[in-house]
Order: sequence, then structure tokens, then C-alpha cells
Amino acid sequence: MRFNIELLALQNDPPPGMTLNEKSVQNTITQWIVDMEGATGTLYEGEKFQLLFKFSSRYPFDSPQVMFTGENIPVHPHVYSNGHICLSILTEDWSPALSVQSVCLSIISMLSSCKEKRRPPDNSFYVRTCNKNPKKTKWWYHDDTC
Repeated sequence: MRFNIELLALQNDPPPGMTLNEKSVQNTITQWIVDMEGATGTLYEGEKFQLLFKFSSRYPFDSPQVMFTGENIPVHPHVYSNGHICLSILTEDWSPALSVQSVCLSIISMLSSCKEKRRPPDNSFYVRTCNKNPKKTKWWYHDDTC
């Protein structure tokens, strides 16, 4: 039931610059793609990205797996070149009170506040050694700035 409520909310009132990729939900309710565009007046203005949301049967008590996908992964200090996002609400700071929309807004905010396009310093090592599921990473949240 929660899936349906959130799906309708994303279809009817998406966060600015975001739209649900309708094709992504035709075959499964547990995997969504959200198309997003960089916000006006930011380093990412006019750029197009895709976010992949994968939901377990324990959602909303278990956070969704969220990562950038597709051909354009944003160059950002908290986004690895494989699409993994270092953002605490996606793992240890997740709460069932959060939603797909609130995650989208957090990611827009993260990108919009960026002052310099660069990869995380450990990008090469991380991408070579990480699990395919970013939720299996033990993130070390040491930086609230870009």
C-alpha cells in the first residue's frame, strides 16, 4: 500500500526537476527510475541524470537502495563513478518517516549545494572493491560540505 501512495505522490506532485520514468514501473513495483534535471543556477543546471530506487519487502522499515544509473553519473564529491551515493539517510539515518520524495529532495539539495565538480578522493579504489549494492558499504560520513 505504501508503494502505491508514494508512486501516486511522485506521479502527481514530483519534486522540482524530477519525474517518474513511467516505463520503469510497468513490470515491477519494487524498482523505479526517477529522471532528474540539475537545478537552475547550480553547477548541474541543464544536466540530466537518472536515479534507481530498489525496494525490499521490508520497505519502509528498510531503506531503499538508491543510486545514480545510466550514462550520466554526476561528478560530485559524494557520488562515486559507479553511481553510489554517500548520503546518510540512505543507510544509517534512514527512518520509515522518510519517502521517495524526501530522498529525491535530499539528493537535489546535495547536488545544488556543490561548489566544485569532483569525484570522492577514494573513487578509484572504492569502485574497484565495493559491493554492487551500496547499502552493503559501511560509509564513513566525515564531510557535510562539498
